[in-house]
Amino acid sequence: MVDVTGHLGMALLFAAPAWLVWGQRGALGFTGFALATAMLPDTDLVLQQVLPITHHGITHTLLFVALASVLVGAGASKWLTPRINATRWIRSTDITSEVVFVFATGGLALGGISHIFADLLSAPDIAAPLEPFWPLYAKPVIIDVIYYNSPVWNFGLFAVAIALHVFLARHERAPLETRYGISQ
Repeated sequence: MVDVTGHLGMALLFAAPAWLVWGQRGALGFTGFALATAMLPDTDLVLQQVLPITHHGITHTLLFVALASVLVGAGASKWLTPRINATRWIRSTDITSEVVFVFATGGLALGGISHIFADLLSAPDIAAPLEPFWPLYAKPVIIDVIYYNSPVWNFGLFAVAIALHVFLARHERAPLETRYGISQ
């Protein structure tokens, strides 16, 4: 369990390839979705006040992240598609709801997965180990290579991730051609 700075840094690292897929505006939007869910698995800290769940339990599984991402991605698709097509920020009027769904769901899932990965790198120093593949594989997965509260790891990771995004933004070439592209 790295701290919030480390989780945000990991989400930024996971989202960095978006610069190659969507270019500037798309990469910023995708990174925003990833950062929005970088702390999603830790909702168990709030939910345990009203539900009988534990930290590093059900919310720290790929199943939970996938379900939450699909649900929120569907809502984002319905709500954001007309707004995106009406804005001047994106020079296109034909972005489909399928593209917005894949874009939003991918960013949201990536943020949650980055959180689980960061916790795998630091659990079980002071927290319970994770079972990220539950219910398919209900045993703990332990990597434990960093101390969870290390300022060097947490702020270092964040600084490297910011530097990587700045580098990619300054040296961006044309994005790859995919069916999920968003015109610049």
